[in-house]
Amino acid sequence: MKNPEAFAGYEAFDFTDGPYTRRVWRKGSGPAVIIMHEIPNLHPQVLRFADRVAAQGMTVYCPSLFGEDGRVPSQAYAMGQLAWTICVRREFNVWANGKSSRIVDWLRALARKAHSDCGGRGVGAVGMCLTGGFALAMMTEPAVVAPVLSQPSLPLGGKGAAMIDSSAEEIACAKRRFEEEDLSMMALRFTSDKLVPDARFAMLRETFGDRCQTIDLTDADANPDAPIAPHSVLTWHLIDEPGSATKQVEQDVIAFFKQRTAG
Repeated sequence: MKNPEAFAGYEAFDFTDGPYTRRVWRKGSGPAVIIMHEIPNLHPQVLRFADRVAAQGMTVYCPSLFGEDGRVPSQAYAMGQLAWTICVRREFNVWANGKSSRIVDWLRALARKAHSDCGGRGVGAVGMCLTGGFALAMMTEPAVVAPVLSQPSLPLGGKGAAMIDSSAEEIACAKRRFEEEDLSMMALRFTSDKLVPDARFAMLRETFGDRCQTIDLTDADANPDAPIAPHSVLTWHLIDEPGSATKQVEQDVIAFFKQRTAG
């Protein structure tokens, strides 16, 4: 593990469900929020967001899904992890076949554990980039009550532009739960981001109506010092200053979690 200082205040445990065992980093107290990191790893910018959620009276669970924990990634490292995940890691489904990834079953089990551990109305969940759609697929687990999709980038390719990496059954379950339990979700992106096409957000709006709050940011809203083109709403491209559009989004997401997970 690199940058151990980024994990100050966290405790780590290994969680097993089905064929998968993953390290999970936990911090805070209060209702649980599962924070699923983006490609290529659980890096310090993701932990910065998790720290801020914990500071608002919630318990964050940060599963390590791929890559080296704490490492500040280079572009070369990110591309290598992306290629490895697409080509080798069978627990992740990146193509347009109407299915969610196998690892989502493990994440649902983690949500059940987190809710049992922490109480509250339920569990929040945020996915980023490759994991962005996982929060929606996790809605088949009754403990999950507050999904946030940050730059949901799957499925890859033009064929999947108007799709999300969830099955028809998972989408139908989420839609039903939103109505019956008075729930909603948030979806975040930069409009120039080719990994999150217009058609995907249009589909979310059409499918879920006002139960899905879609937030579209412009390139002018992105941190110009980030190492990649505008993409990572809550991490690399956050302008960490009061009054910035991305800072407001960060605060809105944390408030959404706090409101929805409280008992």
